[in-house]
Amino acid sequence: MKPAFRSIHAHRLLRVAAATPRASVGDAAANARAAIALAHSAHDQAVDLVVFPELNLTSYAIDDLHLQSAQQAATLAALEAVTEATRDLTPVLLVGAALARNGRLYNCAVAIARGRVLGVVPKSFLPNYREYYEKRWFASGAGLAGLTIAIGGDEVPFGTDLIFAASDLPHFVFHAEICEDYWAPTPPSTPGALAGALVCCNLSASNITIGKARERAMLSAAQSARALCAYVYAAAGPGESTTDLAWDGQGTIHELGELLAESARFGHDPELCIADVDCERLMQERTRFGTFNDAAALAGHPETRFRRVGFAHRPDFADVGLRRALRRFPFVPNTPEKRDADCYEAFNIQVEGLAKRLEATGAKRLVIGVSGGLDSTHALIVAAKALDRLGRARSDILGVTMPGFATSEGTKGNAWRLMHALGVTAEEIDIRPAARRMLEDIGHPFANGEPVYDVTFENVQAGLRTDYLFRLANQRDGIVVGTGDLSELALGWCTYGVGDQMSHYGVNAGVPKTLIQFLIRWCIATDQYDPETDTVLEAILTTEISPELVPAGADGAIQSTEARIGPYALNDFFAHHVIRYGLAPSKILFLAWHAWRDAEAGRWPEGVPAAARVAYDLDTIRGWLEKFLHRFFRTSQFKRSALPNGPKVSSGGALSPRGDWRAPSDGTAAAWLAELAGWD
Repeated sequence: MKPAFRSIHAHRLLRVAAATPRASVGDAAANARAAIALAHSAHDQAVDLVVFPELNLTSYAIDDLHLQSAQQAATLAALEAVTEATRDLTPVLLVGAALARNGRLYNCAVAIARGRVLGVVPKSFLPNYREYYEKRWFASGAGLAGLTIAIGGDEVPFGTDLIFAASDLPHFVFHAEICEDYWAPTPPSTPGALAGALVCCNLSASNITIGKARERAMLSAAQSARALCAYVYAAAGPGESTTDLAWDGQGTIHELGELLAESARFGHDPELCIADVDCERLMQERTRFGTFNDAAALAGHPETRFRRVGFAHRPDFADVGLRRALRRFPFVPNTPEKRDADCYEAFNIQVEGLAKRLEATGAKRLVIGVSGGLDSTHALIVAAKALDRLGRARSDILGVTMPGFATSEGTKGNAWRLMHALGVTAEEIDIRPAARRMLEDIGHPFANGEPVYDVTFENVQAGLRTDYLFRLANQRDGIVVGTGDLSELALGWCTYGVGDQMSHYGVNAGVPKTLIQFLIRWCIATDQYDPETDTVLEAILTTEISPELVPAGADGAIQSTEARIGPYALNDFFAHHVIRYGLAPSKILFLAWHAWRDAEAGRWPEGVPAAARVAYDLDTIRGWLEKFLHRFFRTSQFKRSALPNGPKVSSGGALSPRGDWRAPSDGTAAAWLAELAGWD
């Protein structure tokens, strides 16, 4: 791979920081030194943008001292000192200062890049209630556009109509607002985002009171979700005057509603809260979320009114690591409380979907092929819960195990044990005689005793199983419950038509393989069933994933799904970033490499067995990604285009042609493979 592959900038990521300097009450020179020190630290850590607290150069809680000429002069001197001292530093700085213009004093955010003031944004909303008295000192900047202000002998852009954009890094586009601005019903960052800013920044003083930190985090999360942006929030910390107020120095970085990083509050040491925000993810989200463009149109297209202030960032595309927590299992939260909440919702979505379909059809029973593997196990326990919820006997479920040429005694035994434990009607049909007859009829070499285990050999078995299920459903007045999952649909790992691709209702179609394992564990942990059922479920969780269509080799090794199509953990990682965000293959490879290259780094969701806590090198990940792209974009869409109904479960996406994913069945993977190859 090209050296730039390891650069966050090559993949449209941006390193941002919320700064918490130690303040000095009204001592602008000391405040400048504190800002310069943090700017140097940010430079050493390859930060692109640093957001300081509100009025960090002036100090916030100095009351009428804001109106003193000496204080105003000291602030200008401090601003000049910071500008000059950071001339050779990489980060763009957003510092806070009270600046006079045309007989008014404004509470401002000042953007500085490589020794040049880019522009000045005045605060729009001035709080004047409870402990706040800002209108006593400051004028509102609301409505000010197209103006300039004199800073250090230069006339620089001034107004609330500014966004700042790097000329040599197209995804580096940011907007600034100040404290109360995002408490307002109409935050200035909303038109800023609609005008094109991907990173919205808030310079805040915001004294701390009980519960206020939660309120700030809520507002930051909400604005980043609503405006489809990254949101960097920096509040004043220690050193501000505590005459009547106190300060906690809260710094947070959110992206699309998700918290990426937060500072240590009430600390006494200066701090940088740093994270890499994914601007490509933001841009892709805006293109697929039509409401964002509708909002811009209804707002009169703010991009036509905002001034875009350009600057040269001069990125070197070096490998600076990745300052961003990545989930190895993007469909599964890392924290137990979020995981349990997601499992509760996913399981009940499936149960409610199947219960409604059973009621709507008026069928007398559900028919399920039970193999003893993960997918059919999960479909069966969902079906059992659906009948419980409808007040119907579980015997209305017909579970059928259908051993073929490679069915192991272990999986067949688990299938029988599970059906007995759940109290469903259980039957067995040996498909081998019918399969052998079909192979004879079509002249397959296996019928003559030759060990030919090709796709025809496999699909004869898969097709017969589905055929039996549909005919049983006809005979018993039932509907066939599909067991195939989202991962298999993404990879096309299912037999089309008269095969496991088809059913009357695909209850697992919105659930990836990695999540199914956690759903089964959640069912055990929350006592959804009885101890006997739990024991069988535990045994099934330890069974290797296999279609069991090809007999074991001379060495006794069974057919392995993951050896053929790749680890489901990687495939689900690829699928999530393709389906949900439409990221470039090189970007997906970059993220997967950082997520999976070190088994000791990062968090593993609780419950992942030690043996499954593995690492993959770059070449291995790339090899499986290429296979995924080929299967997903070229060979599998025709199967997805003919999917039966099934509930969408995860915000990570679904593959129904009636919902999340619509694509041509005769498409090609060429563009995706070429994009990846372009990094060689």
